[in-house]
Amino acid sequence: MISADLNGNIALVTGASRGIGRAIAEVLASQGAHVLLCARSAEDLDRVASGITEGGGSAKCVVTDVSREPDVVNAISACRAHGRLDILINCAGIGVFGPVVETTTEDWDRIMAVNVRGAFLMCREGAPIMPEGGCIVNVASVVGVKGYINQGAYTASKHALMGLTKVLAQELQPRGIRVHALCPGGVDTELVASARPDLDRSILMRPEKVAEIVLFLVGQTGNAVVDQINVRRAVSSPWFG
Repeated sequence: MISADLNGNIALVTGASRGIGRAIAEVLASQGAHVLLCARSAEDLDRVASGITEGGGSAKCVVTDVSREPDVVNAISACRAHGRLDILINCAGIGVFGPVVETTTEDWDRIMAVNVRGAFLMCREGAPIMPEGGCIVNVASVVGVKGYINQGAYTASKHALMGLTKVLAQELQPRGIRVHALCPGGVDTELVASARPDLDRSILMRPEKVAEIVLFLVGQTGNAVVDQINVRRAVSSPWFG
């Protein structure tokens, strides 16, 4: 198990109520970080927070729709109460799957609002209160570097997130803030299950394995920077790598 000394660190994780986001929040808390849990469901967030505190960790729930600017400002204000934000994990994401010609404008806009606008807002509001040594991890996807049939809107959003990440990495480097892109392939989450109900979930990666990679990234020190990590399972799938 990878470990990192995160005692005293303030971390914010979006999409923290389930799946990869929840696993990331739990592993950061296990290493000593105080984690602000952001998602839309107060009930789901409470369950995650209870599990963290029962295990000896520290967490606070901040109900947040990342596509709404006032919600994001409120979440970052919770970090300001601690004086800073050391770790920002942008993991909130949604997907609508089907041919491009059958994708509605409403679905396109909704995916972009969460997957791209949400990360943009979090980075814009959060970066100014990050100290030297701060870290941002944008959880993209294998479709951020590839394209798969029936995933046009989702793929476009993740490509946009990759572009945002690359620019932020350069803009924040002079302040000593690292910005990473993490691109996992098929992970056993509700999003994948809804998109591919026919898929054998036992062959997918576990969210906890992705969380371990995030822990590796946030624990990096020195002047060597990992810009991007692509991670896939050993056997490929025609949809998820």
